[in-house]
Amino acid sequence: MGAPEMGIFDKFKGKAEDLKEKAGDLVDQHGDKVGEGLDKAGDFVDEKTGGKYGDKIDQGVDKAKDGLDGLDGQNDDIADKA
Repeated sequence: MGAPEMGIFDKFKGKAEDLKEKAGDLVDQHGDKVGEGLDKAGDFVDEKTGGKYGDKIDQGVDKAKDGLDGLDGQNDDIADKA
């Protein structure tokens, strides 16, 4: 019996891991800019919705920051909004 062939899902899993690692590297290097971009996006959406969903938008931005910041297993790259 030969080695089992790598299935298509195994290939996708490998690509996803590569992308996660690259994203983590980018956040490590540019966490300040990533945080600023997320804050600006949240402010834009808040403005467009007339502040109606401000709390929910802030929660979403915070979760996005935490998720991206934690890609490397540490929460040390994206600062909270000043």
